[in-house]
Amino acid sequence: MMNMELMELRGNVHKFGDDINTDLIISGKYKFNTLDMRELSKHVMEDLDPEFHRKISEGDFIVAGRNFGCGSSREQAPLAIKFAKISAVIAKSFARIFYRNSINIGLPVIVCEDADQISAGDEVSVDLDRGKIIDHTKEIELNTTPMPGFVLEILSDGGLVEYLNKGKRFE
Repeated sequence: MMNMELMELRGNVHKFGDDINTDLIISGKYKFNTLDMRELSKHVMEDLDPEFHRKISEGDFIVAGRNFGCGSSREQAPLAIKFAKISAVIAKSFARIFYRNSINIGLPVIVCEDADQISAGDEVSVDLDRGKIIDHTKEIELNTTPMPGFVLEILSDGGLVEYLNKGKRFE
């Protein structure tokens, strides 16, 4: 899924549109029935694609349009995506709280203004260090908004809690 040293990810794309809210990511009917993230991960995106959990392979990507993760501020949405073994979410833009929650739990969220050039089923790789997406299917390279070094370190450690548990601090 994630090479912690190189911060390079590779997988296939599952494509969604704009304004994918947290209830579409993980339906509210499941959020209060269990705290088991493995169980919740079986229901990621099912309101948009009931077979999504059967189609994904470890390391795959969700690619979307603008405002991904809008809606509630609950952490279940990014956690369920992470537990579904999705390596990262690539979108034109993210809801601010979803973006922050994702980084905090160790789920890479990649801003790419050209995300609409990536199609469902494409095989892509992402180099987080360089801020590049390579679509191997289309043989194109896209630029992403680079992440600061400390964010890459948080992601490499698996999230903010793990980062802090290693005795690291923000300077």
